[in-house]
Amino acid sequence: MFSSVLIANRGEIAVRVARTAKRLGLRTIAVYSAADAQALHTQVCDEAHLIGPAAATESYLSGAAIINVARQAQAECIHPGYGFLAENAAFAEDCARAGIVFVGPPPEAIRAMGLKDRAKALMAQAGVAVLPGYHGARQEPSFLKQKAYEIGYPVLIKPVAGGGGKGMHRVDRHADFDDALERAQREGQAAFGDARVLIEKFVTSPRHIEFQIFADQAGTVIHLNERDCSLQRRHQKVIEETPAPGMTQELRKTMGEAAIAAARSVGYVGAGTVEFIADVSKGLGPDAFWFLEMNTRLQVEHPVTEAVTGLDLVEWQFRVAAGEPLPLRQEQVTLRGHALEARLYAEDPERGFLPSTGKLLAFAPPGGEGIRVDAGVAAGNEVTPYYDPMIAKIIASAPTRTDALERLAQALDETRVIGPRTNALFLAALLRTRGFRTGKFDTGFIEANLATLVPPHEPDLAAAAAGLARLITREQEVIAARMRGDEPTSPWDARDGFLLGGTRMAPRRVLVDDAELTAQVSYGPQGPAVSIAGKSAAEDATLVEADGAVYVLHSGRQTVVRPALFETGDLDRPAGGVLVAPMHGKLLAIGVAKGDAVQKGQRLAILEAMKMEHALLAPFDGTVAEVMAAPGSQVAERAPILVIKPKD
Repeated sequence: MFSSVLIANRGEIAVRVARTAKRLGLRTIAVYSAADAQALHTQVCDEAHLIGPAAATESYLSGAAIINVARQAQAECIHPGYGFLAENAAFAEDCARAGIVFVGPPPEAIRAMGLKDRAKALMAQAGVAVLPGYHGARQEPSFLKQKAYEIGYPVLIKPVAGGGGKGMHRVDRHADFDDALERAQREGQAAFGDARVLIEKFVTSPRHIEFQIFADQAGTVIHLNERDCSLQRRHQKVIEETPAPGMTQELRKTMGEAAIAAARSVGYVGAGTVEFIADVSKGLGPDAFWFLEMNTRLQVEHPVTEAVTGLDLVEWQFRVAAGEPLPLRQEQVTLRGHALEARLYAEDPERGFLPSTGKLLAFAPPGGEGIRVDAGVAAGNEVTPYYDPMIAKIIASAPTRTDALERLAQALDETRVIGPRTNALFLAALLRTRGFRTGKFDTGFIEANLATLVPPHEPDLAAAAAGLARLITREQEVIAARMRGDEPTSPWDARDGFLLGGTRMAPRRVLVDDAELTAQVSYGPQGPAVSIAGKSAAEDATLVEADGAVYVLHSGRQTVVRPALFETGDLDRPAGGVLVAPMHGKLLAIGVAKGDAVQKGQRLAILEAMKMEHALLAPFDGTVAEVMAAPGSQVAERAPILVIKPKD
């Protein structure tokens, strides 16, 4: 076994790897960017080293900087986690040249499976079924469009490199192909440095089922059962579970053998995941699944496999990299009970799942029997726009699927995050849907049920009233302190409505999630009582004060309450003609110029934040009056991008 490891990653990934490494007695070495100086992974490791600025390309993706730190810290091996450099064959080779063990597969295997077109050709040669499609070298747009027509719509355009759903676009009509291809090529180039794509037939009732495989240096390959990752949004996994609903022992054996054949075909070593797409229009069957891709690394969702097998897969990675044989034979692998994992993200489902950044004012993960939390942050940390917005993974296990579902939903109900908004309420609602509970779902389930899972936003008036009551209490404390001479004149003075005796009602303007509402405040000897549209202040809410606002967590939703000290001008409102950035990010492109006529819904600009592209659309018909930002610049949340003059 090794004596030291440098973990070339961040967040919950690095924290997870460090936990096992420390248990095995390894000295743990963290690396961090300028944006992560106070991050949790730097604190749990034995030592931490700065490797560059916030941008991933200049820090976590800089193999040379990481290897330089590894040499200085005398790291015996480098564990890449499951992102950034984990599937970078050149980095694995650089580690070998530096005399440092790369805890991952051989570079040749990474290359073989890293490009989807080559991987599918290899699978076909190995006798593993692949989807109909075009996986060749020709990339002329007209040729690819013709191939899509021959395959038959709907088709899926996918980058040949990378993964995680980035750059993938479903196309249902021939007329929409050109635009989808352009976007896929641009996103593939931006994310993976490779604009090449492949075209595949889109399965209309697909389930995403993957097999965890492990191989040692002696050539032994086994699988550790399957995971169902079909609950996805924009090709990003949301909920993962094992065993897969509807899976039989016979089908598990058939798919497992195909996964092992895929790994053997490239001389695989270490942890990997062979992913399949299954057509469930007639239920899971042995003749209706096809090879999708192979991830040559450990997966984000590996904890559910650990929960049902009782194994530590990161420990297996270290042992295999050190030359040890696999600890178990295929027939010794067990599957006990059921496990599910939910990805808790800093995002706002009610605003189209936009990433939500900022300081974690409070973070209290759930606990209890059968609950595991893999977190990459702690209260006080910043969620920045530079990296994946995951806060934590919440895993629940139980003897039955029904019990595991209920445990996970309850755990999400108990999760407390204040500051950035999260998808906790959405995840809990998803787990309680009848279709998912009865196993009647596919990869389109979330989109088909989105209106139910994310109802239209309605302000939580009880939470708003609680927040305003807290603000008024603080006002009165400030006034009392001033009267004692403890504080200088306060801006609250003219708005207190405070009385020494009696009771009076007074209206009070307040900003609730940036929308202005009017509350009724009753001032009396017992203190202020607040109501908004007849709703009194919630008594079961969690309140945190920061930056002149009160953050209220109530019934799983966060409401931000601020005093309305002045009127907001029209320029702060989309209806007023200013198109603003919905989040902090990089402005990739502006597609219009001053004087251009635009139509409502037209894509005007593209903003990149947290590895995703977000289109900024025209709010109405009009003319571009002013361009207020430049492509390539970093823009803050609500920064003005364009001014649009409404059409007369």
